Amino acid sequence: MFQLPFPVRDANAGAGTSPFGDLPEWNLDDLYTGENAPELKRDLDWLEEACRSFAADYEGKLADLDAAGFLDCVLRNEKINQIAGRIMSFAGLRYYQLTTDAARAKFMSDMQESITNFTTPLVFFTLELNRLEDDHLGKLLAQNADLARYKPVFDRIRAMKDHQLSDELEKFLHDLGVVGDAWERLFDETIAGLEFEVDGEPLNIEGVLNLLTDPGREIREAAARELADVFQSNIKTFARVHNTQAKEKEVIDRWRGMPTPQTGRHLSNDVEPEVVEALRNAVVKAYPKLSHRYYELKRKWLGLDVMQVWDRNAPLPMEDPKTVDWDQAQSMVMDAYNAFDPRMGEIAKPFFTDGWIDAGVKPGKAPGAFAHPTVTNVHPYVMLNYLGKPRDVMTLAHELGHGVHQVLAAGQGEMLSSTPLTLAETASVFGEMLTFRKMLDNAKTKCERKVLLAGKVEDMINTVVRQIAFYDFECKLHDARRGGELTPDDINALWMSVQAESLGPAFEFMDGYETFWAYIPHFVHSPFYVYAYAFGDGLVNALYAVYAEGKPGFEDKYFDMLKAGGSKHHKELLAPFGLDASNPAFWDKGLAMISGFIDELEAMED
Repeated sequence: MFQLPFPVRDANAGAGTSPFGDLPEWNLDDLYTGENAPELKRDLDWLEEACRSFAADYEGKLADLDAAGFLDCVLRNEKINQIAGRIMSFAGLRYYQLTTDAARAKFMSDMQESITNFTTPLVFFTLELNRLEDDHLGKLLAQNADLARYKPVFDRIRAMKDHQLSDELEKFLHDLGVVGDAWERLFDETIAGLEFEVDGEPLNIEGVLNLLTDPGREIREAAARELADVFQSNIKTFARVHNTQAKEKEVIDRWRGMPTPQTGRHLSNDVEPEVVEALRNAVVKAYPKLSHRYYELKRKWLGLDVMQVWDRNAPLPMEDPKTVDWDQAQSMVMDAYNAFDPRMGEIAKPFFTDGWIDAGVKPGKAPGAFAHPTVTNVHPYVMLNYLGKPRDVMTLAHELGHGVHQVLAAGQGEMLSSTPLTLAETASVFGEMLTFRKMLDNAKTKCERKVLLAGKVEDMINTVVRQIAFYDFECKLHDARRGGELTPDDINALWMSVQAESLGPAFEFMDGYETFWAYIPHFVHSPFYVYAYAFGDGLVNALYAVYAEGKPGFEDKYFDMLKAGGSKHHKELLAPFGLDASNPAFWDKGLAMISGFIDELEAMED
């Protein structure tokens, strides 16, 4: 199935309420000029015939191909993926601009159904590839260097070899995928259509989440309680979506013989379960010296006996409430990127000038932010919901990092450019770090430095601590669902079981907070995605430490790493920097950077 983009940032990480200048909108013409574009019809017609002829030429014959014939087969498959990806990128991006528009939703659904029908005959390719003997495939790769380039793709496909079903069942599951997509659409449309009211003002979810960072505590409380009320009113729908998606996954995992609900994600991420477990354990062990310690500081700064959930992302009392207009945000991020290496600035520039960013908050627009790579012969598109606070500048730096990574990796071609999620966050988090360090260097006062440090620590806690807590929640959710249907109260209890542990004793939890699992898109769209954020943050912290030490040739090595896309394993990519994510001590080094920032904040209290 061809995956659509989806919001990937914690939606609590935005703030501000005033105009921010001339915010850019997407120009999707580089994909297609409209639903009725002749090029779109041409590509749909081509795709239908290409899939039919591919199946006619190769089904049942992969084992008989020589190296040159196998390469031709792979290249034809890659071209099919490119055209299908282009069509679905156009349909998906238009939909996310206005998820409440029935015509856009229908168009996307129609495109998905057409492509599913066209590509069903191609299911045999991975099935037959996995039936090839290792020696046979090895000989083919040894005979043709162009074919050998695709070994990482073959390795990832063949990692599923032991979990493969019969050809007939695989085709059935492929066709059935549109049903699972419909549940995802129900979630998206429900979230986008939620209506909130705070102090008489009607708001969408992005607007009300934004109020959780308002300087006024009464406003933050009102927003949190309104979120709880609206989530509770829709909780049966959200519980049904989660139950259905988790059950579908359990059925498919059981038939495939997956030992755990997380196994499929680890395989697709090309990461060993023990590496993820080491990361998770290191973060949980560090809760007391990270989130617990920081939120105790913040409790004192806010002058509170105890913090409520609506205080978690509150601005600091000494924080300047001014907003950052779009031109300033662009300059801040571009200055940081150019200071690292002018090549990075050149890659980032057309995002701002050529309609590659959609920044404004609009009714019906999907919440959150993402960078979608589209296909390798077009370019990525970045979606934001820009509301003018420093955290929104960080989100811009983050998503632009994804975009730069996707542009650089495009040279690998359609099948090798896609980066496993664990490495996909590298350039985005590194872009945030570059922008943060630039802003910190430019801080004119101790107070300004303190605010910047605190903001960065909060972002890192959201990226590491909060995402690992999300991961633990998902693990519990999927384990519990295997025992039967979960009521909303069951899911609420699982959510609360990870909250106090991760946030610490500085917090109390209002009635209604137990429903806040309902709006997190990752749980529905991509189960167990979330640990990739913590992986990426820890990796970048270690990577940035190498950069700060002035390692010769760092910039060239960094660009080489991004250009590699999905063509190398994380061990091979990190080796030039002297790093190894399979070493448990690696994660402690990354977490030490966050702890060091908190040390500096504590020292400022003296």
